[in-house]
Amino acid sequence: MAENLMHALQYNSYGGGAAALKHVEVPIPTPNKGEILLKLEATSLNPIDWKIQKGILRPLLPRKFPHIPASDVAGEVVKVGPGVTNYKVGDKVVSLLDHLTGGGLAEYAVAKENMTVARPPEISVTEAAGLPMAGLTAHQAVTHGAGVKLDGSGQQLNLLITAASGGVGHYAVQLAKLGNTFVTATCGARNLDFVKSLGADEVLDYKTPDGAALKSPSGRKYNVVIHCASGIPWSTFEPNLSSNGKVIDITPGLSAFLTCAVKKLTFSKKKLEPLQLSPKKENLDYLVNLVKGGKLKTVIDSKYPLSKAEEAWAKSIDGHATGKIIVEP
Repeated sequence: MAENLMHALQYNSYGGGAAALKHVEVPIPTPNKGEILLKLEATSLNPIDWKIQKGILRPLLPRKFPHIPASDVAGEVVKVGPGVTNYKVGDKVVSLLDHLTGGGLAEYAVAKENMTVARPPEISVTEAAGLPMAGLTAHQAVTHGAGVKLDGSGQQLNLLITAASGGVGHYAVQLAKLGNTFVTATCGARNLDFVKSLGADEVLDYKTPDGAALKSPSGRKYNVVIHCASGIPWSTFEPNLSSNGKVIDITPGLSAFLTCAVKKLTFSKKKLEPLQLSPKKENLDYLVNLVKGGKLKTVIDSKYPLSKAEEAWAKSIDGHATGKIIVEP
């Protein structure tokens, strides 16, 4: 391979799934002001990656074709752009890449300094790569959305976390249990013990009648639902909520926004709030330190080499991963 080229996967149009990902050689990108160039060591996939390919955010994303997808990366700094002061060549870091540009399914990627944090040697590169989008989404839902104080102070809250064995869900359970919470969780039958091991107080198989109805085995009403699954109507949530309970939907579709609007217009005490991630560098740093301190773990579903990244893509689309799917250049 020529010195200034790298191996990457890209797609050229909307749709097509894993089969539309093409292996290419493209120029190694150059960092601009406030950016750093990373030699990637691990990239984790998120459902939003293939949903963007599917066209869920067209025409906003991707900004242009061809597009190299994925945004959660860990790697080593090999070049710094003008104005970068916090990092130098050789530093090990974790970064959330800009969704407008993507770039994670490649050997090198450009990251913004303001969404990059140091990776301590105690944290493996795969643990780190799993954190950015899923970890930040879980953190925002638990702390900002549900109002859980992660130091254990604050009044006790009853939380329901759906799809608790997935990328966001497995972080949300662990973070919620750092606070004063009673956590009910849903997942598939094969993951019941796994979700219990994360700290959930009670776990429902979503395919059983009680699981489908989201009924707490101990009869609790939920102050907050962190909804990481899809396809559950408001009518299923409503009877399980406390008098002023709310549902935080991390993957809101059109029906979620409509329900949100109706609840506001009718001054309902029970609410649905679509979550829109506002990533912050200090929160990513906080999560990295929780992992370092043994208070949070990234569970790895599977690892794939970059040469087989389309298999990882297909697995993500399938929707049954336990924890995070990792691609390693």
